[in-house]
Amino acid sequence: MKIVRDVVVLKEVADDLNDGKAFYDGREPGVGDYFWDSLLADIGSLILYAGIHPKQYGFFRMLAKRFPYAIYYDILDDVACVVAVLPMRRNPLWIRKKLSGRT
Repeated sequence: MKIVRDVVVLKEVADDLNDGKAFYDGREPGVGDYFWDSLLADIGSLILYAGIHPKQYGFFRMLAKRFPYAIYYDILDDVACVVAVLPMRRNPLWIRKKLSGRT
């Protein structure tokens, strides 16, 4: 396990989070905000836990605590770089395609 000093996210991750927030707000108002806060807390926890997760599709994959989402990241030097936050209920081919363009 490497020591991580910082966590950064790609700009596409904001789009992933906004998509999830819109989905959950469509189900019940206010749940999208809870989704957003929960996923940000999970991403922030990478400062402690980066590197302990199994790899999938070439990236480390951390499962979100409260929602069926996976956080895909890589470690470059002492920085955890989050490349995607994707729903786990999607087709694995869709997930692989989304990840293929992000590095």
